[in-house]
Amino acid sequence: MDFTRDQTQDAVAEAAAGLLEKAAEQSAEQAWSAVSSLSELALPERLGGDGVGLTGVATLLTEIGRTATQVPALATLGFGVLPLLALADESVQDEILPQVADGAVLTAGLGEPGKPFVADPATTAIVDGDSIVVTGTKIAVPYAQQALRILVPTDTGVVLVAPDADGVRLTQTPSSSGAPEFAVRLDGVRVPRAALLPGDPAVLLRIALASIGASADGLVSGAAALTAEHLRTRHQFGKPLATFQAVAQQIADVYVTSRTLHVSALASAWRLSESLDADSDLDVLAYWIASEVPAAMQVCHHLHGGLGVDITYPMHRYYSQTKDLARLVGGAAYRLDLLGARCSSI
Repeated sequence: MDFTRDQTQDAVAEAAAGLLEKAAEQSAEQAWSAVSSLSELALPERLGGDGVGLTGVATLLTEIGRTATQVPALATLGFGVLPLLALADESVQDEILPQVADGAVLTAGLGEPGKPFVADPATTAIVDGDSIVVTGTKIAVPYAQQALRILVPTDTGVVLVAPDADGVRLTQTPSSSGAPEFAVRLDGVRVPRAALLPGDPAVLLRIALASIGASADGLVSGAAALTAEHLRTRHQFGKPLATFQAVAQQIADVYVTSRTLHVSALASAWRLSESLDADSDLDVLAYWIASEVPAAMQVCHHLHGGLGVDITYPMHRYYSQTKDLARLVGGAAYRLDLLGARCSSI
């Protein structure tokens, strides 16, 4: 594959950079209001969008991650819009997607108790006449309370559930970044039969994982740039920190992690966008996020000294958001088991 951005991706990155520069000085609500206008880029042309697809959305998520702007872009675009475009029919898309451009939030329940990023959900969806009855529990669902719809993987398929529907119980759970996150209990939730999306539920997981990779790519790149600038301008013993050999070696390790993650994220998104088998690439990407990214962030913290642990300093945003992503994909041990199983079956 060619890793060079095409004209569409360059345009997306340029538009995002301009908006994000202004959003950095705004509240979370104002920042999302500005960033959500870029959601139109992902919508199909019949809905007034640009249809940039997975690679275009991945570029946008990377740019957002590069500034560590805390907005529900990953949940809305990576867990919501792109899976809807892949799984839902046009009537469902036409009902939901135009609201996203106006600031509506979407999300998905990717994990269950004891089963992070679950491929075989225990959540059930039973057809009952013109309705679907959904029962189960999802954990670590970002922005569930604010969402217009939650995409819920079940044993029958992905079901669209409103967070205020009868039988839905939301319990807020902690996150490292402070972003809203919830456990979602579904007790016989009844939704219209049209809310059951046709297609393979694994598509949702693949797109979500590629989107997480794009966000992590931006976060690590941004943290590395922030740390490099600190080392260039901070002096000890009359010399920039960057001139000390041990310091240079450590930031070089962070750079290697960042570039490896970048290649893995690009390869995964590209293979999915080309309808190629991307499962091996996604497993490698997930393991890198869960294992190597947190270690690189710890180095960035260390190289900042005491400044790195100040929650008002930008490094905190980068580190806390990557911790949430590492937990969301299931953690290093879980991902290593999956990767090892794949390697042993070759």
